[in-house]
Amino acid sequence: MHRLLPTSTAGSLPKPAWLAQPETLWSPWKLQDEHLAEGKRDALCLALQAQQHAGIDIVSDGEQTRQHFVTTFIEHLSGVDFAKRQTVRIRDRYDASVPTVVGAVARKQPVFVEDAKFLRRLTAQPVKWALPGPMTMIDTLYDSHYQSREQLAWEFAGILNQEARELEAAGVDIIQFDEPAFNVFFDEVNDWGVAALERAVEGLKCETAVHICYGYGIKANTDWKKTLGDQWRQYEQAFPKLRESSLDIISLECHNSHVPMELLELIRGKKVMVGAIDVANHAIETPEEVANTLRKALQFVDADKLYPCTNCGMAPLPRQVASGKLHALSAGAAIVRSELM
Repeated sequence: MHRLLPTSTAGSLPKPAWLAQPETLWSPWKLQDEHLAEGKRDALCLALQAQQHAGIDIVSDGEQTRQHFVTTFIEHLSGVDFAKRQTVRIRDRYDASVPTVVGAVARKQPVFVEDAKFLRRLTAQPVKWALPGPMTMIDTLYDSHYQSREQLAWEFAGILNQEARELEAAGVDIIQFDEPAFNVFFDEVNDWGVAALERAVEGLKCETAVHICYGYGIKANTDWKKTLGDQWRQYEQAFPKLRESSLDIISLECHNSHVPMELLELIRGKKVMVGAIDVANHAIETPEEVANTLRKALQFVDADKLYPCTNCGMAPLPRQVASGKLHALSAGAAIVRSELM
């Protein structure tokens, strides 16, 4: 990561229409069995190529091999019954039918490690891999076994640590944990949420990141954001604890959101992935708009610690829109990079 302002995405990119229904979250696969396995890898290659064409510095798999950023990981664990469903309130915002934790949770085999090895063989660029964070995992399940959110989170943290260590061994440079729940459950975040995340990164030598967004892709999230007023200050609750934590990078959304930029002062000293691309609309940013967001962030983040990024994943967007946004991110970062030289 020697380049100033290295660009990356927060995670997902749109899947090709031949693999899954476009512009849809939880989109069902259109292929089966060995055709699906092959199709996922073909899509991973395309996602990598799209990032390379756009000049993205830190590349990912675009989450092409998973249906959903949380559920796909949980599907590979024992102790969770996907046939036994209960309705729970997710992020205090909407009801959803979710699987049930029926016994001790455990990871029987690696989940994404083979995919990560495949990506690593395709490129010499720095690679980032996303995993769900413990608090966001427990928030998408009904627990009839542990009956303690905290205990289940700690169990998941240990499991995530096993996966993360193998991803690191597979050559992943940055492991990112997605924790949108950190913008909701403030008491839990400070009581044990950040600590559970530190358990998930224990012993890792690669860089670690936490991505905290406001949620996308469904009406409940959009409606909730309309109630938050002119200033979204939720980050204020978790940032002081995260600043003291062992995580290297904090990823947040800035562009077109109502997050006051001065909140970045609370994580001074950390590396920051600044979301300079709005993933909630189809308008493609101009390079100058991206540059403006980055310039504002530079008041609170040292240049050598600023990583231009997207606000969140881009799975629900049309492919050409996502591609345009990636190009804008690179071009905007290049403008600011030249100003810093």
